[in-house]
Amino acid sequence: MGGDTAGAADGSTIGAGLAHRVPDLGALELLLAVARLGSLGRAARETGITQPAASSRIRSMERQLGVALVDRSPRGSRLTDAGALVTDWARRIVEAAEAFDAGAQALRDRRDSRLRVAASMTIAEYLLPNWLLALRAERPDTAVSLHAGNSAAVAERLLSGEADLGFVEGLAVPPGLDATVIARDRLIVVTAPAHPWARRAKPLAADELAATPLILRERGSGTRQVLDAALGGLARPLIELSSTTAVKAAAVSGAGPAVLSELAVGEELAARRLVEIPLEGVTLRRDLRAVWPTGHRPVGPARDLLGLTRGPA
Repeated sequence: MGGDTAGAADGSTIGAGLAHRVPDLGALELLLAVARLGSLGRAARETGITQPAASSRIRSMERQLGVALVDRSPRGSRLTDAGALVTDWARRIVEAAEAFDAGAQALRDRRDSRLRVAASMTIAEYLLPNWLLALRAERPDTAVSLHAGNSAAVAERLLSGEADLGFVEGLAVPPGLDATVIARDRLIVVTAPAHPWARRAKPLAADELAATPLILRERGSGTRQVLDAALGGLARPLIELSSTTAVKAAAVSGAGPAVLSELAVGEELAARRLVEIPLEGVTLRRDLRAVWPTGHRPVGPARDLLGLTRGPA
């Protein structure tokens, strides 16, 4: 056991010391420019630094390596024998760094060529379209795919690596995800104009709403979670549907009352296809959140889309 520990310690020391013993890429690129141009001044201009800074960098590299690299004279700068050897090594290091940079850029290009978004229904239908149009203006070459589902399904896709960024409407951040609030929403009770509730003189009490069979979203949806928590339980659903659009259509048809995001029913309320029923005794508000796997802050197109959610929708 003692030998293993010593070996690990030695390896750590060697790794930590390497950065102090090997010149940085900027210094190696400067040395290659001196070798190619035969002039420290021209090499300084090519690498974008002053001649005094170039001289200082060469001297620092010579101290670091413990050998003289460049002979300076009024006629120019010439590599020493040791400098020529170090330059050969430097060329291989710089070429390897260029290959590394090209590979990293290829990875970024592949990442930036697509964006997979998962969003709960209300956000997917009523907020994301404008955000995605704005993203397209900024990143026309990024292909975007959108999966709309309930908040639980969004969390599953993020945690399985099937989505890069998600949006949810529930009460809390799903386990395993980090989040930021991007908007706030209010749920309202709506019915068709012919429903008896549309003619009532007093606001609807929270306990009456809880006791009434409603047209509801399925379990796992953010709307259902907020409503259930606020009312302390719900009656058996009149109808259970898997999308906001379907719930809204059923309410417009007169099938029964529903609770929907005010984002989703603006047109129907304005056209009097639906009526908002005042509610007392409870406030149905919720946070809309962007979410991503814990510890993996969005990058590339996902980061850009997240930034757009903080502007006007």
